[in-house]
Amino acid sequence: MILLNSGIGNYVISNGKRYSYFGGNNYLGLAGHPAVKEASIKATEKYGVNFSASRITSGTADIHLELESKLSEFKGKQDAVVFASGYLGNSILLEVLKGRYTAVFIDQYAHPSLTTALHCDNKDIHYYNHCDAEHLEDLLVRHKGSSPLIMTDGIFALTGEIAPLDTIYPLLKKYSALLIVDDAHSTGILGKNGKGTPEYFNLQDDENIFQSETMSKALGGYGGFISGSTIIIDSIREKSAIYLSSTALPPSVVAAGIASLEIIKNEPGLRVQMLHRASGLRKEIAGLGFYTNKDETPIIPVMFSEKHKAMGLSSFLEDSGIIVPFMNYPSKQDLHILRIAVSAGHTDSQADELTGLLKKWKNRNQVGST
Repeated sequence: MILLNSGIGNYVISNGKRYSYFGGNNYLGLAGHPAVKEASIKATEKYGVNFSASRITSGTADIHLELESKLSEFKGKQDAVVFASGYLGNSILLEVLKGRYTAVFIDQYAHPSLTTALHCDNKDIHYYNHCDAEHLEDLLVRHKGSSPLIMTDGIFALTGEIAPLDTIYPLLKKYSALLIVDDAHSTGILGKNGKGTPEYFNLQDDENIFQSETMSKALGGYGGFISGSTIIIDSIREKSAIYLSSTALPPSVVAAGIASLEIIKNEPGLRVQMLHRASGLRKEIAGLGFYTNKDETPIIPVMFSEKHKAMGLSSFLEDSGIIVPFMNYPSKQDLHILRIAVSAGHTDSQADELTGLLKKWKNRNQVGST
């Protein structure tokens, strides 16, 4: 575990030492943006630390409604609702979609927030091979007659892969299925306007696709949200036990979300800059002989089949002044990952230093990654 003694940015302080930081999910660099911090501080001064009540009692403030309005505008939807954590979004969607599906088909490497949501669901659950629409269809055919719900990440958190909605979407029509996309890592990143994975595939207007989203990654803040039709959002406000029973988001977090959305709206170059830097860094890392992904996302995994190699490289980088966390999928014990997260604020010199150290480690150990 990395212990921070500072906020996050291009650099962090950990145990009193300054590191170049390629961890986390602060893709647009908004977590420490001066305007976001100022908005958060002013909201705390005006409203205090917490509203100390649920949204349906006395916990709703004017800034909650302002944030929800701006989120729905950003997403191009009729309405939006915010709640305590992005992790809860998939569970909330299952609450309000109850009765519309009888079987669930989920990517085998789906985020734990998706699989956790299913723990309280008594429906039949079927796992399809990772990003494999052909296997998904095989399962749908095998269980024909069910009312299917398909669940997947938009961008997969560890590998940075984009879910193949272009091949999954035709199955929605063919088998009358619903689709939940956990778009935590896609919101603010994918699509012409940063609206997420459905927009990336030009599917943002289909009302059988539901996105679970967060403000804690590209938006640099905290809290989850769902946007959609008035019908689905009203259903959440009226029927979701999670939403109804949770304390409202604190004012500092709400104000930070409003400020971040304004920056994203006015500075689209942040996203372009970040994706351009990630693309260049990905090509350099692949050129060194490391096994990584091909999708244009902020996440660049360096993947190993042997755990000791991945952990050794992570330790080498940390000793050299760069933090790149080691991670793995609990369900896939032969895949070990150094997860490089690129931010809009990263500089050429930081990228060059990282690739230089990767090359040095590779030459010293005479290995790439597999």
